[in-house]
Amino acid sequence: MRVLVVEDERVLADTIATGLRREAMAVDVAYDGAAALERTSVNDYDVVVLDRDLPRVHGDEVCRRIVADGTSTRVLMLTAAGELDDKVEGLTIGADDYLAKPFAFAELIARIRALGRRSAPPLPPVLERADVRLDPARRVVTRGGRPIELTPKEFAVLEVLMRGQGTVISAEHLLEKAWDENIDPFTNVVRVTMMTLRKKLGDPQVIETVPGAGYRL
Repeated sequence: MRVLVVEDERVLADTIATGLRREAMAVDVAYDGAAALERTSVNDYDVVVLDRDLPRVHGDEVCRRIVADGTSTRVLMLTAAGELDDKVEGLTIGADDYLAKPFAFAELIARIRALGRRSAPPLPPVLERADVRLDPARRVVTRGGRPIELTPKEFAVLEVLMRGQGTVISAEHLLEKAWDENIDPFTNVVRVTMMTLRKKLGDPQVIETVPGAGYRL
């Protein structure tokens, strides 16, 4: 899942981003509204965690423009204003969900995952293909009932492949969904991650390389 965190309190923004990356999400960070609009214009995000009171461009305007673009990106408004009227106003301008500060990080994770499911075609909460089972909420992967320990990045790649439901997933799409904007697009990180993921999943191999196109599970 690709997430953009937009928050002008840098320590809070970086803390949220670090926590989300530990949950196998690809996370970019913007510290003001103008930077957020720049990133949403070039990257395809599943969820934008958007602080309302932002410098340069207010969070309300950022939300309006995201909605106006007509993409599948979902917006979680994050703000210190927790009154009912504030929540109603935030949802009225197009936010998909609203979370007041201070918040429990576990709730933030749950809300982001719920919005991420809404940004994609409907799938069951626990993904299964062949004898591989992946539970995004609990961060658990098994094959034939055997637990498999994966790094956050390996988990993210496997989740993207399983959500593909047997379609071919390009390396470019994997970079888009499992890595942040700092990744070098010419790196071999996808191929290396795929090698370690295949090794951990074991035989018989379930991830197929489609020459010139990408990968399929």
